Amino acid sequence: MHWDEAMTKPLKTIYFTLLESQLGEVLLAGDEEGLRQISFMAGNSPHLPGEDWIESREPLWEAREQIGAYFRGERKTFDLPLAPEGTPFQQTVWNALREIPYGRTITYGELARRIGQPTASRAVGAANGRNPLPIIVPCHRVIGSNGELTGFRGGIHLKAGLLELEQRHGDGPVQDSLF
Repeated sequence: MHWDEAMTKPLKTIYFTLLESQLGEVLLAGDEEGLRQISFMAGNSPHLPGEDWIESREPLWEAREQIGAYFRGERKTFDLPLAPEGTPFQQTVWNALREIPYGRTITYGELARRIGQPTASRAVGAANGRNPLPIIVPCHRVIGSNGELTGFRGGIHLKAGLLELEQRHGDGPVQDSLF
């Protein structure tokens, strides 16, 4: 653990590793509390490792295994310690995202209703865009009210790729009009 002399508080050691997938390299980062970041390196705005992060597969072994199994179509849910940082509202949205079943989609408006704030679909969309743990916190399963794919930090092509993967390995169509 490092010490921040100005604050005299211990700083957490962040570990990272890269995982190959059919959608390109995926960065996984976390610490002793849990997984903190998943980023598509081929996406529109990849999260790059911090200067003080340590590259190591070992601390992230279970995350690599579970996310790798997801990409192979062998896993639909995750059992990992998660430590995303966000506001209370963002945390509420992210928790609701985890309730969307594999291979299914809902609209931003529906997600807003599910968290008890039916007029907050834009705020829900903004929280979705700040989600640091795509795949595990499946923000890719939220679509526009017209059925269109909208808003994914990595880019619509990655969102479509994740939904196509889930359609191939799921129990039914994600949504008839998507593909």
